[in-house]
Amino acid sequence: MRNLIASLVIAVLPFAAAVPAMAQTDGPLRIEITEGVIEPLPFAAPAFVAENTAANQMAQDIARVVAEDLSGTGLFREIPRDAFIGSITSFSSPVEYSDWKAINAEALITGAVSMDPSGRLDVKFRVHDVFANQELGDGLQFSGTEAGWRRMAHKVADTVYSRITGEQGYFDSRVVYVSETGPKDERRKRLAIMDYDGYNVQYLTDSASIVLAPRFSPTGDRVLYTSYQTGFPRIYLLDVESVGRNVVDAAGGEMSFAPRFGPNGRTIVYSATSGGNTDLFRMDLGSGQTTRLTEAPSIETAPSFSPDGSQIVFESDRSGAPQLYVMPANGGEAQRISFGQGRYGTPVWSPRGDMIAFTKQNNGRFHIGVMRTDGSGERLLTASFLDEGPTWSPNGRVIMFTRETRGETGSSSLYSVDITGRNLKRVRTEGGASDPAWSPLQ
Repeated sequence: MRNLIASLVIAVLPFAAAVPAMAQTDGPLRIEITEGVIEPLPFAAPAFVAENTAANQMAQDIARVVAEDLSGTGLFREIPRDAFIGSITSFSSPVEYSDWKAINAEALITGAVSMDPSGRLDVKFRVHDVFANQELGDGLQFSGTEAGWRRMAHKVADTVYSRITGEQGYFDSRVVYVSETGPKDERRKRLAIMDYDGYNVQYLTDSASIVLAPRFSPTGDRVLYTSYQTGFPRIYLLDVESVGRNVVDAAGGEMSFAPRFGPNGRTIVYSATSGGNTDLFRMDLGSGQTTRLTEAPSIETAPSFSPDGSQIVFESDRSGAPQLYVMPANGGEAQRISFGQGRYGTPVWSPRGDMIAFTKQNNGRFHIGVMRTDGSGERLLTASFLDEGPTWSPNGRVIMFTRETRGETGSSSLYSVDITGRNLKRVRTEGGASDPAWSPLQ
């Protein structure tokens, strides 16, 4: 794992000297996501120019990943290459915008790739507003090792996404999840980590013990999770690079579970059970100091911090059935925010701070939904035999979750959906998968 991480170090450099002075930052080409998008924006992504023979395949592959990232959002539509009239044979030659207007491309992505004998890869690219006949922002160059080519492609796609939507992308991110193998009644589970699109899978634990609920730190370098290694649930802290792990000495009960980092990365909140009662606790990882946040005869679990660290949303059955509550991060009076029909659970605060995603069970169906932080504006995004465990993309625009199919041969898979309920799709994994947690951008 250490070698992999080291190989992904990428330098980002502008190449202003090679870019025409006409570069702009506020071009007319823009997708307004908040107003809803019905028709995806058509774009063209010709194969990047290979500036030497060694870069031939990379030039093809990087352009393909960039196009797949953008198309996968549902906000963009790639124009097939067999529809192209023009071609890009030199990165420095002027673009014939009329060729791209003729096929109704609104955005054009051009790039070039070179690779030296040591394996160093240089990727430079430009984004063009076709109908404005000009570039959209400055050109950029990413440099890194050959092994990091997919990360560079994701970074190109993040830049294109950001310039056209005005928002941060989410392609250069990873997902930690529970990899599942074996029959349903004897399922073997281990932690795995992958790129957001399912590539570059690495296994972080073996399948000797049941593992649950992995959660990334705000910096993406550590993972909290629950393991039954000792026969009952306990919280572990894993370093992603070294894969070293330690049990967290969480106070409050014989069993501790459902941990989640606070936004400062030094504080965690979790559930602990003692004498058959489950409450919430907060812990400073540095000092080990623990604070009890709830003290009720009900079950309090699945806590999640607000992005500013001032509040916690959690699940409680204090009203007779599982519902969602919000309280100050240091404890205190909790306000119920879910009042619809059914049972609510696994709440997660959006990184944008404006919404809470949750799992809802009602009339024999499971849903992934979102609501404002005061409980208003509830919207259900999915419905199936079993959907659960939402996690937010770094930009707060997409939710990934677990979907399990019915029956003895049923299995778990990862799906994603955007917050409008559009673009539902299965996430590529090597086998069964559950309980995803999305990292911040790398």
